[in-house]
Amino acid sequence: MRITDSTALVTGGASGLGLATARRLLDDGARVVIADLPTSDGAAAAARIGAVFAPTDVTSEADVRATIAAATGLGPLRAVVNCAGIPEALKVLDRSGQASDLERFRRTVSVNLVGTFNVIRLAAEAMIGNEPVDGDRGVVVCTSSVAAFDGTVGQAAYAASKAAVAGMTLPIAREFAEHAIRVVSIAPGMFETPLFLGLPENAQRSLAAQVPHPPRMGRPAEFADCVSFIVGNPMINGETLRLDGAIRMAPR
Repeated sequence: MRITDSTALVTGGASGLGLATARRLLDDGARVVIADLPTSDGAAAAARIGAVFAPTDVTSEADVRATIAAATGLGPLRAVVNCAGIPEALKVLDRSGQASDLERFRRTVSVNLVGTFNVIRLAAEAMIGNEPVDGDRGVVVCTSSVAAFDGTVGQAAYAASKAAVAGMTLPIAREFAEHAIRVVSIAPGMFETPLFLGLPENAQRSLAAQVPHPPRMGRPAEFADCVSFIVGNPMINGETLRLDGAIRMAPR
């Protein structure tokens, strides 16, 4: 689907994978709305690249409805990319054998899974009124993770939330088929996001060495390239694509 002169919404667009995706969609000719928390650097990031910033908590129906209204005010909303999410290192039992904090698990699932679903359902509501372009009314891209398939110790909450994103991709794609809206997820591996770049240099080297080829962390622009490819290729639908350099995570 050609995205030129349409609107794209990128959640979690203030940094990392989301910001790179916003840049790429702008290069592809879209008008782009960056949705991120009011406390994020979203306003400054949007101003730098020529996008529009919409302060948004993806778990809030009111926030997401307002953001989608702002996006459709710029033109038909045809692409939505869900990059909003939080990492969480959480063991089920701590070192003393005590049960972990249930609220931390609940929060991770709320943002990564419920927030993604919230954006999908409200974006689709807006997309079904679009006139088809190249056979599509819209495309939704979600962010899963390789942790969905081979999560490490301490990733129970994160892996559960990302596995659920992958798991709902096909049924939603099947449901939306009658509306000509495609739904695809990307499962990135090790990428140069603020989370990884904040680690000590030796830790970054160790993580990069686990990637078979290329033996480095992925670059956000490469994730954005994948998004652009998905938007443009009408046969990619209902699938979760691993973007990981063939890494398979070790238990620890």
